[in-house]
Amino acid sequence: MKKERILYSEEDIRMRVKEMAKEIDAYYEGREVLVIGLLRGCFIFCSDLVRAMDSKMEIDFMTTSSYENKFSSSGEVKVLNDLRTDVKGRDVLIVDDIIDTGHTLETVHKAIHAMEPASVKCAVMLDKPSRREVDFSADFVGFTIDDVFIVGYGLNYGPYFRNKPYIYTYEED
Repeated sequence: MKKERILYSEEDIRMRVKEMAKEIDAYYEGREVLVIGLLRGCFIFCSDLVRAMDSKMEIDFMTTSSYENKFSSSGEVKVLNDLRTDVKGRDVLIVDDIIDTGHTLETVHKAIHAMEPASVKCAVMLDKPSRREVDFSADFVGFTIDDVFIVGYGLNYGPYFRNKPYIYTYEED
């Protein structure tokens, strides 16, 4: 039988998100930032992050897919819904739940960069560097994790488990 093993509690996450918000505010001090969340995984983290930030901001979303209800990324990134906001000349912060292989963030970063923003940075709740297949790193990272399958706090398996307020994995009992 499998049981949940919590990797990051609700309190751990809340504290780290507040710290990240301060780091990001310091970076963008005095400038407006366009926050672009990558749905669906980022929706809880992005919401918590922007509410903890003091920077003047606009928020938009893109819907991307590379997992298609599997345990690991297919490596093929699909943009299902694109931006509604013009990014030209703006400071952009891309927010995602996790950087795993790096394909999604690399693809989105390149697409945004082609739109001629003033700058593009990335913030992720989780970084799994052991799985990286491309040379891409996030600028702001909540936690670095080992190569384990995780769910909760926006992360899913199939259509489920995004609603848990903590990040966990399963282990054999």
